[in-house]
Amino acid sequence: MGVLSKIAIAVAASSAVFTPAAYAQRPMENLGRGVVAVRSNETAVLVGWRLLGLDNEDIGFNVYRATGSGDPKLLNSKVLTGGTNFQDLSPDLGESNTYHVRPVLDGKEEAESGTFTLAADNAEEPVVRIPIKAGGAIKFLWVGDLDGDGEYDYVIDRQTAPSSLEAYRSDGTFLWEVNMGPNSENQNNIEPGSSALNVGHWDGITVYDFDSDGKAEVAVRIANGVVFGDGKTFKDGDGDDDQYVAILNGETGALRATAQIKNDYKSDGPLAARFGVGYLDGKTPHLVAFLKNRQPGQGDFNLIMAAWTFDGKAVDLAWRWLRGDQSAPDGHNTRIIDLNGDGKDEVCEIGFCLNGDGTLRYSLADAGVVHGDRYHITKMDPSREGLQGYGIQQDNPSLLMEYYYDASTGKLIWEHYGEEVGDVARGMAGDLDPTTPGMEVWAFDGVYNAATNKLTEEDTSLAPWPQLGLWWDGDALMELYNDGKFEQWDWENPTVSGKTPRILKISDYGGASSTRNPLFLGDIMGDWREEVVVTNADNDELLIFSTNIPSDIRLYTLAHNPAYRNAMTLKGYMQSHHVDYFLGDGMETPPKPDIYYSNQLPATMQLKSAVLLLIASVAAVNASGLEARACSSNGCKCVSGIKAGIYCGNCVVGAGTYAIKTKRVASHAFQCGAGGACCDYGAASDCGGKGARCAQGSGV
Repeated sequence: MGVLSKIAIAVAASSAVFTPAAYAQRPMENLGRGVVAVRSNETAVLVGWRLLGLDNEDIGFNVYRATGSGDPKLLNSKVLTGGTNFQDLSPDLGESNTYHVRPVLDGKEEAESGTFTLAADNAEEPVVRIPIKAGGAIKFLWVGDLDGDGEYDYVIDRQTAPSSLEAYRSDGTFLWEVNMGPNSENQNNIEPGSSALNVGHWDGITVYDFDSDGKAEVAVRIANGVVFGDGKTFKDGDGDDDQYVAILNGETGALRATAQIKNDYKSDGPLAARFGVGYLDGKTPHLVAFLKNRQPGQGDFNLIMAAWTFDGKAVDLAWRWLRGDQSAPDGHNTRIIDLNGDGKDEVCEIGFCLNGDGTLRYSLADAGVVHGDRYHITKMDPSREGLQGYGIQQDNPSLLMEYYYDASTGKLIWEHYGEEVGDVARGMAGDLDPTTPGMEVWAFDGVYNAATNKLTEEDTSLAPWPQLGLWWDGDALMELYNDGKFEQWDWENPTVSGKTPRILKISDYGGASSTRNPLFLGDIMGDWREEVVVTNADNDELLIFSTNIPSDIRLYTLAHNPAYRNAMTLKGYMQSHHVDYFLGDGMETPPKPDIYYSNQLPATMQLKSAVLLLIASVAAVNASGLEARACSSNGCKCVSGIKAGIYCGNCVVGAGTYAIKTKRVASHAFQCGAGGACCDYGAASDCGGKGARCAQGSGV
């Protein structure tokens, strides 16, 4: 049989193991273990690390500590298979202590994680301190792996005129600054300048790995006069109201690509913006923008929703949606989440949702919903199919105050009305009470169990302030963040909001905040629980509050949950992030996320790539048998023979590197991956039946 016939058979065999569903998987960050260590009391240290989204369910961990200049020593007496945290009860706190973990699978230790060093005589505090440059006030912080090392780096804004952005590595190493130019000096909270950032409910910036190359980019709305991290000034606009989506190199702040923002309402001025990220087709990160300006004389608002992709070279518009005269109430926040479980994210505002293709999915206006300030979408009722939503209202003439609905269809499940028109202003959702099923929801008229629509306490004045949720202590119930205070609702002894039991105050550790909200709240290091990031009064230090409380709950990092990671990219009026499963008392172990890591292909795609590479290599062996070509989407590479009939080389497929080793013995071909697993694709007659025979070892 000729080589081409063998290739045809191999292609047929490969199609049996590669399914379209594999392409629907979304690439997400290839995070490291995120090891962190904080003092838990006078004598002990709590060490935390990530369980990753795709970790084997049987994986365990060993924890090591190196004191001073000493060698690392194993701390645990048996492999840790519970919560991914460990309390070190015997550190020498007068010396520096450097911690790392090693995964253990099938009794074998794997490669060690990155390290975290707790300095000698470190204060007894649940805080990681990151030095930054002194400068103006900071409103927000974004996270992303800018340098590709698997840990989150930081981008901050400076509330100056003109405004600016700064980027830092995870250890505080300064990377770059972007000056937003003279068009950022108008910082009106409703109608800001064409490049102004972070005023009112606008942001105009987010951070994400848009091209899935393993390093995050910065997406920002720009106009003439912006000075990038490499010192170059943007001046492509015909006028100062011409605006662009810009993708910046996360390591340098240099411009990589732009796309002009089409403004259908340019006579009403530039468009203010909120940015976020979602996988609208199920597999590609999209930059999603909420864009608005206002008609003259405090007139109506013009609303445009739009989405773009970035492939590493160009920014391409996916779709635009103009509200026009459609009845579609918006608010101050966007939620980007897969509502129906098909793998594709939808884009939601408080009163309507768009499908991933930019078409209107539903409007809650039909049910009497108008503008409001807060809403939540997550799995609130574990016994009900799908996700649920909860929202509050501002000055609804029907007297509607709060409502609970099916997030996929928009159908209201229950609603509460007041006695007069009013602005509810705040609303929260989270599991506060283990005696009721699922989550509670509350504003200022009592705490309700979402599933049953029943008050958890008849006295409606007894409720916590509905600001932000926070997972901090060792159980699955939600704690709270409110104006610099970490609070814990006592469901057995409910109180008015001003007397909610307090865990800590950021001011006790030198933390400061100009608003009720932190710079960032989310899971960025350690185990699944959340960090709170604020600054100090001098704005020259980031304080990252990370829990010092042990927990036996074992959950993969929230940052590998698609809904939660999308939420981490959004600002507006800051809201709590939510996962797409029920996280609360009595919860079940959540399923693994349908993802793969951004610099790796999913397993089924790797196998297909391996087959195609083998085909290319076998087909390219020349008549003398002295050469093979390893081919990929990046081209072909000639590989010299190591010894008779054996050819080795490295081939890049997408963002992953795969070692290719082929042996031409009659119709046999072998492929070895970088991890050491080798496949013998067998004789031609075997290809359609047995397929690849895989084993550890050289394979040749």
